[in-house]
Amino acid sequence: MTEPTISQLPPLPDDWRRALAVVAHPDDLEYGCAAAIAAWTDAGREVSYVLATRGEAGIDTLEPGACGLLREREQRASAAVVGVSEVVFLDHADGVIEYGPALRRDIAAAIRRYRPELVVTLNHRDTWDGTAWNTPDHVAVGRATLDAAGDAGNRWIFPELTEQGLEPWDGVRWVAVAGSSAPTHAVDATAGLERAVRSLLEHRTYIEALTDEDPETYARTLLTGFAEETGKRFGNRPAVAFELFPR
Repeated sequence: MTEPTISQLPPLPDDWRRALAVVAHPDDLEYGCAAAIAAWTDAGREVSYVLATRGEAGIDTLEPGACGLLREREQRASAAVVGVSEVVFLDHADGVIEYGPALRRDIAAAIRRYRPELVVTLNHRDTWDGTAWNTPDHVAVGRATLDAAGDAGNRWIFPELTEQGLEPWDGVRWVAVAGSSAPTHAVDATAGLERAVRSLLEHRTYIEALTDEDPETYARTLLTGFAEETGKRFGNRPAVAFELFPR
């Protein structure tokens, strides 16, 4: 079935106070989503990050123990650039995250703890725009996040969370998926784009292992290109696109 195409993207709803971003790896949010997060924190909204892994399998020249510690430091510095101070790691194994009850329970616990109205995650589909194969980690975490938004509000799913003092939270109003091939909404990236570039640059070790290009040129070209392309469907303003799933 062909996904519906929306020619112009309306603004993402902004009548909320707390958001929780749940992704698989350090740098997942910085590849295109951080400009929106900067705009939200500028407006006084609370945003917290939950990462399923520490990205310990992400750099071929670093063994996982050292790599995980380094990428955790880079992620915390990256989050601070866009006004996020709360960064939590779930310590699932990088590269082999398993979709299932254990992952759903960990994410549901985070949702109960932070009580967000908006949950943000990354593309949960098999491909990026139908052309490039997605990683199993992104698919597992994205799918589990969509499911956990409902799990968090049901006291009879994962009742052990209630026993741990995490009362059900049925206040998630939307799950917003970044990197989707079927976006429905967008956020103006004008004010946050420069900080998004600096936020991605905090992952310098990862970027230097990924490309021989100058890191700043790489980050600026990539994020500006994404924002300008989305902006063609958002009044020609730089923008970050999301697929919004209301609850």
